[in-house]
This record gives sequence, C-alpha cells and structure tokens, in this order.
Amino acid sequence: MCNEPLSTPLQRKEDDFVSSSLRFPCQELREQPTDPQAQQEIIDSIEEVYFSSDSFDMVQYELEKLPPDLNLLELEEYRDKLKRQQAAELERVTSLQTNLQLAAVICTNARRQLHSAKEGFTEASLGLLANQRRRQLLTGLLKSLRTIKTLQRTDVRLSEMLEEEDYPGAIQLCLECQKAASTFKHYNCISELNSKLQDTLEQIEEQLDVALSKTCKHFDVSHYTKVQLAYKLLGKTQTAMDQLHMHFTQAIHNTVFQVVLGYVELCAGNADTKFQKMPYKDLCTHITTDSYIPCLTDLCKALWEVMLSYHLTMQWHDEETTYSVNPVFVDDSNTEGSDESNVGRSYVKKKLEHGLTRIWQDVQLKVKAYLLGTDVSNFKYDDFIVVLDVISRLMQVGEEFCGSKSEVLQESIKRQSVNYFKNYHRTRLEELRMFLENETWELCPVKSNFSIAQLHEFRFMGQCRSPSVSPSRQPESTELVELCLFEQYLQGGNPFEMQIDNKEEETEDVLASNGYESDELEKSVYQDYDSDSDVPEELKQDYVDEQTGDAPVKSVSRETLRSRKRSDYNLNRANAPILTNTTLNVIRLVGKYMQMMNILKPIAFDVIHCVSQLFDYYLYAVYTFFGRNDMYESSGLGLISSRLRTTLSRIQESLIDMVSPHASPEERKEKVPSPHLSQLVILTSSDTLYGLAERVVATESLVFLAEQFEFLQPHLDTTMPSAKKPFLQQFYSQTVSTASELRKPIYWIVAAKAIDYEQMLLLMAGVKWDIKEIMSQHNVYVDVLLKEFEKFNQRLGDVSRIVRIPLPVSNVLWEHCIRLANRTLVEGYANVKKCSNEGRALMQLDFQQFLMKLEKLTDLRPIPDKEFVETYIKAYYLTENDMEQFIKNHREYSMKQLTNLVNVCLGSHINKKARQKLLAAIDDIDRPKR
Repeated sequence: MCNEPLSTPLQRKEDDFVSSSLRFPCQELREQPTDPQAQQEIIDSIEEVYFSSDSFDMVQYELEKLPPDLNLLELEEYRDKLKRQQAAELERVTSLQTNLQLAAVICTNARRQLHSAKEGFTEASLGLLANQRRRQLLTGLLKSLRTIKTLQRTDVRLSEMLEEEDYPGAIQLCLECQKAASTFKHYNCISELNSKLQDTLEQIEEQLDVALSKTCKHFDVSHYTKVQLAYKLLGKTQTAMDQLHMHFTQAIHNTVFQVVLGYVELCAGNADTKFQKMPYKDLCTHITTDSYIPCLTDLCKALWEVMLSYHLTMQWHDEETTYSVNPVFVDDSNTEGSDESNVGRSYVKKKLEHGLTRIWQDVQLKVKAYLLGTDVSNFKYDDFIVVLDVISRLMQVGEEFCGSKSEVLQESIKRQSVNYFKNYHRTRLEELRMFLENETWELCPVKSNFSIAQLHEFRFMGQCRSPSVSPSRQPESTELVELCLFEQYLQGGNPFEMQIDNKEEETEDVLASNGYESDELEKSVYQDYDSDSDVPEELKQDYVDEQTGDAPVKSVSRETLRSRKRSDYNLNRANAPILTNTTLNVIRLVGKYMQMMNILKPIAFDVIHCVSQLFDYYLYAVYTFFGRNDMYESSGLGLISSRLRTTLSRIQESLIDMVSPHASPEERKEKVPSPHLSQLVILTSSDTLYGLAERVVATESLVFLAEQFEFLQPHLDTTMPSAKKPFLQQFYSQTVSTASELRKPIYWIVAAKAIDYEQMLLLMAGVKWDIKEIMSQHNVYVDVLLKEFEKFNQRLGDVSRIVRIPLPVSNVLWEHCIRLANRTLVEGYANVKKCSNEGRALMQLDFQQFLMKLEKLTDLRPIPDKEFVETYIKAYYLTENDMEQFIKNHREYSMKQLTNLVNVCLGSHINKKARQKLLAAIDDIDRPKR
C-alpha cells in the first residue's frame, strides 16, 4: 500500500515544523477544509520527490529551494501551504488507521464464529458430498474437454487428408465432426468450431471440384474413384456430372487456346501480351505457315487426351460395379436408397451419352476455326497431305468417339481442299505442258520388275499391294487396322504421333543403273539362239492373237523362232517397261491425287475428274505430236476409229485452249494451251525411220500409262461416289481403252514414208501385161519392193538398239507397210490399160513371189490384205453377172480400180453393153471410205 511510505516523510515533516506549529493555535488546524475533493487536490499538490525514497532529506531540499533574497511574506505563505499539505496527509493517515483497527476487530469476530461453525457441523458428511459432486462434474468436463480437443485438432487431419487426396475420408471425418459438434454446441468454442467445419466442408468441395477438373486431361482410375465416392458422400453425384461436363468444355477451350498461343508467341518472338487477350478465332489467324502443321498436330494430340479421358470416364461408369466401395461410406440397404441410386446411375448414363456429341462438336468447332484461319492454297503437296491425314485421323477419332460423320470438319477441310486442289491442279497441268514441250521422248531406264506400287506416292494403297514390302510386316498392319484407336492407344501413345514418323521416306529402287539389268542383256539382238530356253515362252508360239491372247496349236520351227527375233527386235529387254520421265511424273502425280482423294472422300469426284484430265492431256499431246496427219482419209485404212475420233474431239473441246473469241475468261482459265513438240525431236529423217524411236517411246509410254490406270481402276471405283461412277466407267471405256489405238495413226506415218511406193508404181507402169505366153520369172519391181522391205527391216533393227520395239508395235508397222504395199500393187494393177490372161497369171506370179519372200522377213500371220490383192487379180476372170455382184460386194476398192477392172475386161469376156451396165452400177454405189 502507498500509505506506509507516505507516513515516514510526513512524520519527519511534522517534527521539522514543531517549532513553527507552536506559534499557531490548534484551532487553526481544525479550520482546514474538510471537503474531500479539496483535500484530494491538496494531497495531489504535494511534490513527487517527497515520496521518492526514505533517505530523502526534506529540510535540505526546502532550504536549497529558498531564493537568494528572502521575502518574509512569501516564506510565510509557502510555510502555510506546507502545513496544509501536512494536515491533509495526517488526516488521511488517521482515517486509514481507524478503518484498519475496525477491520481487525471484524476479522477476529468472523474467525471466531467460523471456528465455532466448523466445530458444530458434521465435517465428514458435507465434505464427502462436496467431493463426490466435484468429481462427477470434473469427469464430465474431462470427457467434454477430450472431445473438444479432438475436434479442435480435426483441421490438421483434414489438411493431411486433402494433401493425400483422400477426399472421401476427409468428407466422412468432416461430417462426423459436424455431428459431434452439434452435441457440444452449448460451448462457445464449439459454436465457433462448427462454423469452421462448415467452411472446411465448403473448402473440400472446392478442392474436390478442382480434382474433378484434373480428370479431363489425364484420367486416373483411383483418383476418379475417390472423387466420385466423395461426391456420393455429399449426395451430389448429379451435380458432379454437370460440373464434369462444364470442366470438359473448359478443358477443350483452355487446351486449344494454350497450344495455339504457345506457337503464336513463339513465332512472334516478343513478350507482347496482346495475344493472351485475343479471341481464339483471331489467334488462329496469326499462325505462320511453317508452324501450321506442328501446331495442328499438337492441337489434335491435346484434344485426343481430352477425348480419351472422356472415353475412360464413360468406361468407368459402365464398369462402376466392379470397383470396391467402402460400405461404411454408402448405405444402400434400404429400398428407397437403392431407387435413388438407380435414378442417379440412369441420369449419369444419359448425361454422359449426351455429352459425347457436345464434346465432339466443341472439338470440331475449335479445329474448324484453326483450319480456316490460314490460307493453305500455297502449301507444298506433302505438307497439305499431312494436313489431310491429320484431319482424316481426327475424323476417324470422332467416328469411334460418338459415331459422328464429322460434318463440320468435312465441310471445313473440303473448302480448304477444293481451294487448294484447284490451284494445285492448274499448276500441275501447266507443268505437264512444260514437261511435254521439253520432252525429247527418250527412254527412262527403269528395272524390268518396275511397278507403280514401288513409288512413294502409292504406298498409301497398302503394303499388301507392294511387292517391295516384306510380308512379315503385313500382319502387323492388319492388326492395327482391326483395333479401334481408343483400344490401340488405351495404355499410352497418341494416334497423331505417326505424322512425325511419316516424314522419313524409304528409298525408292526403281531405276536401272544404265538402262539394262546386266551386261549380258546388252548383247546384239541378232545373236543366234542355240536353244529354245533362250527364247521367252510367249515367243515360242507361232503368233499370239492380240485381242484374245490365244495361240494356234502348232509346232514351232527354229526358223520361226529366228523370225520372232526379227519381229520383237530386242528379246532381251522384253520385260522392261517403256516410259519417259514425263510418264513417271504423271504417274507420281496420279498417286498424289489419289492420296488426297483417299484421305478426303467428299472431293473424290473432283480429284478423279482432274486425274482424267492428266491422262487426256497426255493422250492428246502424243496424238498431236506424232499422229495428226491429213493423209488419213485418203489412205482408206480406217486408221482412227470413231471412238478415238470422238475422244480426241472431246478432249480438244473441254480441255484445250484454242483461243476461241467466244470463250469467256473463266472458261479459258479451266483450259490448257495445246502443247508443241520440242524442236530437239526430229521426225523427218529417213535415217531414224522418221523418229521411230521417239514415236515408240511416246506411244508405248501412253499405253503403259493406260495399263497403270487399268490397274488403279478398282481402287478409284471404291472411292468414287455412286452417283458419279458412270463418269469413271465412261472415262475407262472411251478414253483409257483407246490408248493402244493411237498406234495405228502414229506408226502409219512411218510406214507410209519408210518404203518408196511411188517408185514401185513407176516400175509397174513399165511392165507389159498383155503378153501371150505364161512367164516363169517374176518382174523386177517385186525384187525392188522386197529390197525396200529388207532395208526397212534393217532400220527397225537399228532403232531397236536404241529402244525396244515390242511385238504389237512391230506387228502394226509391218501390217501398215504390207497393207500399203498391197494397195500399191492393186493401184498398179488398176493402172494397166491392156491385160491378157497370161498377164493376169504374171500378176499372180509376182504377188506369190512377193508373199514368199515377205514371209521370211516377218512372222506376221496372216499377211494383211493378201485377199485384197488376190481378189482383185482374180476378178479379171469374172463373168458379167458375177462382176456386177463383185462391184456391189467389194466396196473396199476405189471407183477408179473397179472402173479399170471393167475396162480391161472389155473385149475378152465382157462386151460394150455389159461394160456400160457395169460402169453404171459403179456410179450408183455410194462408197464410204473405210
């Protein structure tokens, strides 16, 4: 208490001022104010230093305070102040002392009375009751405290469970704590804890939602099982499904945005943040050409992960009963609970099935925005094929994912493809024209076993068609086709990773090193064959019918075999295909077109139409370069069939730009100028048989190209829409099949110039035919003509050293030459003014000599137009009636030839009247040219 330290200095002060107080009467002290407030103010005015310590010297302190000049009045006033302070303090001390004495008396009395009560009560009984009650209270309190302690430590355990992703356990613990907390809600701390538990439960739900969203990209069975069980404990299974679909939608958007944003920022090369705020559709327009394919591939890879997660989610719900569920967490024992569970499962199933199409639609729209964001019309072909391949694979994913035909993707890629393909085809046609105009029609040396299936462009048709692929790899390919993509990549991998692998091309092995398979094959074509084994089987036959392929059953002589050697003109290269670099380029181009068509079915007809234009233009070029000639009609040989004539007219009208003044710019844009033969190709030299080597290469390369088209027809037919199949059938029946028909007009020009038919006519005009005796020696013109044929045969051999002359080609050449020779003979016989029976016999002798010698030069059987000559010679002997019938039946002869026949017969066995009648019959007959 503060009283005690105050008393000591006050007593000292009292002693110090004893002498002073004697001068004042006692009544002066009692006259001091007794107002408590005033008294307190006096006490408060005492300086603090008086209370500082017991050793304080008050007298010394006061003396030191005295001023140098003392004023009695001021000293007395100051003295009175000190006395008032002392009196107030002493009065307070006296009052305190009185109170303390009274308190001491009260305490003494109380203690005495308590002692008396203690002794008077039964101390033992009351103490026992009190102790028991206290014990019960403390026991209940202890139990409550333990429970409260456990509840207060729950948040630590909940945090641990959430870190361990044990969401079901955390929710179960939280629910149990809430139940316990409701029992002790009368405690203030528990009411706060209950509120905290509710917040924790909400926090768990938030974390659970985050955990649910993670399954959209990387599905994990155990993780998803925990999440679903947690939602089931919360009674929010249906809510979880709604949230799940929202997360999948968001995952698709975030995934594609981040992928595209990454490439855009990488290509932009700066830290500009404007792209992050840009809408996805606009962001897609900033993708560069170089990054288009890598970004598309990564986009599809990321979307595949999302769709695979959804697929696995559905699979989990389909097999939900196979997963173990803790019975403590779920109680389906009652019927009502089971019904609710069945309703929940039904809702989930319908929700998931409905979500399939929604998610795939989102995927399509995102990829569509990406596809249309860039102009791909100037892409390289291989790059565009990769784009088509990726989208084709994505559409396959869509079909397996939800049975969708991917109309959005198809329409998008069709738009890009039509745009791309139109530009691409136009450029390719111009390139083809350039190739054809620079083509020197030299042989492209490929191996004898060359097949288009060996080319890279046709690998897409399947390994089973390619003889160059090891059969051991085929079963693996078949197995991959049978497995759907979701089964194939269920354990890992990505169906869009294959695009990277496809960049590595295998090496083609189709070209021969020097045009020959070995040095042995470079031996002379005129070497003698010592055994039949040296001759191909097909050449051991006497002849082969080109139309049926049948051969007559007949023994083959060695002489015939040697004559075969002359006809084929290069047996050691019988199997090597004849084609040019341009042909190979066209074939590769067809393969590229077919790849595009195979990947993108909607533009199949457009592609096949363009494929047909490639063939049309090649055929038209070969015809224009080597077959067009105004002498066809006068030859009477029917070199161009009506079908071929129609085909050539159609090509010229639909494809060739003839610079017509009536054609619109759009029409001309779809056409190509007519090609021109390279100036390096000389077709007028007799030494080269008028460019026979170039003609053979050109014509037979066209035939080879037609054969490849025939080989590809089944594949084209499967990809062509049903409504457009008649176009394909017409193309094959009216165009492809006419390729071999170009041999006649092209090789006829060589045959017409290779032998001097005019010289033979002059020599025949000098022969006297009205002889009177039968001759045993043929005329000189026959020998001259045979020498021409021998010279022609030799030139054929010379050309065959440059390029193989196939049997059909040599047959056509020989057929043309023999036909022209026979028609020249008939024309020569028709120029005769006078002729006797002996003269007619001489004609027959000459012709038989010609045939006998000719058969040694060629193996062509039967000799073409043999009957044409023999029938004309024998017609000399016909009677009037037979002659009239002959004129009606044999329109292959010209009016001049028939007229001459009638005139020569005049006087021998036909009179003038009969002559007039026969000439009138000749004039009346309309003779169409063959």
